[in-house]
Amino acid sequence: MKLILFGPPGAGKGTCAQLLSNKYFLEHISTGDMLRNAIQQGSELGLMAKEKMDKGELVPDNIVIGLIKEAITSEKCKSGYILDGFPRTIPQAESLDTLFQELGVKPDKVINMEIDTSVVIDRLSARRTCKQCGALFNLKRDKLTGNDCPKCGTKGSIFQRDDDKEETIKNRFKVYNEVTAPIKEYYKSKGLLIDVDSKGTPDEVFSRMVNTIEN
Repeated sequence: MKLILFGPPGAGKGTCAQLLSNKYFLEHISTGDMLRNAIQQGSELGLMAKEKMDKGELVPDNIVIGLIKEAITSEKCKSGYILDGFPRTIPQAESLDTLFQELGVKPDKVINMEIDTSVVIDRLSARRTCKQCGALFNLKRDKLTGNDCPKCGTKGSIFQRDDDKEETIKNRFKVYNEVTAPIKEYYKSKGLLIDVDSKGTPDEVFSRMVNTIEN
C-alpha cells in the first residue's frame, strides 16, 4: 500500500502516520526526518540540502524529490510506505507524479485530514515541549507540575514553542489554506482523495481513517 498523508498543522499527521505504519507494516517517510537523516549521513543530496538550510533557504523541490526517490526504492519500502509532509504545493504534487510515472507506481490513496482552526488552536496552544529530551505534553491531558520534565527529570525544561502560540497557529493555517489546501482538488480530480475528520482522540481519528481506507 502506498499512501500520501496531508492536512493542516495540528491535525495529527505524525501520530496517525505512525499508527498506519504499525497496522499495515508501511514505512513512514517524513520529509523533515528524511532531510535530517540525509544530512547526518553526509549523502550527496544531504550535503546539498544542508548547504541551502545553513543559508536559511528552502530546500529545492528537486533535492526533496531525489531523497524521496532514494527512500521509496529502498528495501525498507518494499511492503509500502506513507508520505508525510510532501507534497505541499501543486508543483510538488506534479513533480511527485512525474517520479511515480518514472518508477511505474502510483499512490493507492491520498488522505486529507480535515480539522477546524479553532480545534487546532485549542489542541496546540495546550502543548508543551521539553528543551532537554524533546518530549511533548498537553496541559489538558498530562499532569504537569511546574516546568520540570516528568520524562527526563530536567528542572525548568518545559516551555511553549513559538509555533504553538495562537497567533502563529493562525498564520500557519493561513499559509496552509493559500498554498497547500489546493492540493485537495488536484488529487480529488484523480479519484485518489479521501477526507478524514480529525477531531477527537488519536484513536478515534485513526479508527475513522482505517474505516475509510478499507471501505
